[in-house]
Amino acid sequence: MTLTRMMIKYLLVAVMLFAIMQNKSYGGGLPVRPGSLTISPSVLYFFADKGWDSLSHKSPFAQNGKYTSISYSIFAQYGISKRFALVVSLPYVISNYTQIGYQSHSSGLTDLETGIKYYLANINYTYYFSLQGTLITPLYTDLNLGYAEPGSELKLSFAGSGKVVGRNYFFNVDEAVRQYYGNQGPVQDRYSATFGLSLDRRFKNQVIFSVGGEYSTSSFTTVSANQALNKNFSFNQATFSFGHAFTRSISVFVSAGTFISGRNTGDGSSASISLNLRPFRGI
Repeated sequence: MTLTRMMIKYLLVAVMLFAIMQNKSYGGGLPVRPGSLTISPSVLYFFADKGWDSLSHKSPFAQNGKYTSISYSIFAQYGISKRFALVVSLPYVISNYTQIGYQSHSSGLTDLETGIKYYLANINYTYYFSLQGTLITPLYTDLNLGYAEPGSELKLSFAGSGKVVGRNYFFNVDEAVRQYYGNQGPVQDRYSATFGLSLDRRFKNQVIFSVGGEYSTSSFTTVSANQALNKNFSFNQATFSFGHAFTRSISVFVSAGTFISGRNTGDGSSASISLNLRPFRGI
C-alpha cells in the first residue's frame, strides 16, 4: 500500500507535466510579436494500471489497482516586447485511484506558474535561443495535489523552423532545472524535444512528435509512507499529435502519449485535446 500511495503522487506530478508540455510545445521558443496573445486551454485524460519500482522493474498495481486523472489546464503567452514575453500556466486536476479495499480521490487547482521569457539570440532569424525564469506558486494545501511548496525554474530553449523534403517544419528543445524550497525540496531536471511537420503548403495540417521527461532528486532518499517526503523518481514519455488550423487565429491539437521508461512511478498513457487561440496578433 505504501508504494501504491507514493505512485499516486508521482503520477499526479506526471499528469501536470503532461498537461503543461502539451500547451507549451506548440508555442515553443519561437519569438512572440509584441502585443500578441496566445491562449491555450486543454483537457487531458491519463490512465495507468502498472508501475515501475525503484529498480525500474515494471509490474501491475496491487489488488487490480487503477489510476485515472483528468486535467483541465490553461496556458497563456503575451509578447511584451521584441525580447520579452510573459508566460502563465495553471492546471486543475481530478484524480482517482481504486483497488480492492481502497480508493483515493483528489481534485483542485495545483501550481500556478508565472514566467518571463527572454530571447537571447538568433541565427539568421531562423533559429532562436531563449531563457525563461518561472515562479511556482501552490494554490492548495492538500499534499495529494503536489508538494504544496513554492519553487522556481530556469529553462533554456532552442527553437527554429524551415523546410525539409518540400515541407515546412518547426522544432523546439527545452532543458529546465526546477527547485522547490520546502524541507529537502527536490531538484528536478525537465527536458523535452518537439518536431512538427506540415502536411500541406499552407501549414493548415501538422503532425507533431514529442519526447520528454523528468528526473527528480533530493537529499531525502528513503522510501517513505508520507507521500510528500519521497521526492526521488524519473520517467520518460513520448507523444504524437495532429494539429489543424481553422484560421490564422484558431488551431486544434489532438494528442496521444505514453510513458516509455520510469522509476518510482506508474506506466501511464494519455489522450488530450487543446486549442490555440490568438485573439491579438500584435505588431
